[in-house]
Amino acid sequence: MAIRQMLRRSLLSEKRSASSRTDVPKGHCAIYVGENEKKRFDIPVSYLNHPSFQELLYEAEEEFGFHHPMGALTIPCSEDLFVDLTSRLS
Repeated sequence: MAIRQMLRRSLLSEKRSASSRTDVPKGHCAIYVGENEKKRFDIPVSYLNHPSFQELLYEAEEEFGFHHPMGALTIPCSEDLFVDLTSRLS
């Protein structure tokens, strides 16, 4: 499962570099979204199983692989698209 591996590595990397960021609420994960400027969103972990969200994760894997300079899971889509998708999932 490439998505699980990507998420696991991303979360480990995020734990190592979390000194200047606020904590992620229990049951959530931090995601950076944006094409140029990245904005952080804390999303429920349950979103990761949704087929629409998994498509975004596959795109992130294709663009960034498993290592990204942000040190966390980063999704290469517009903020508007991400907000639209997550509003339909909640």
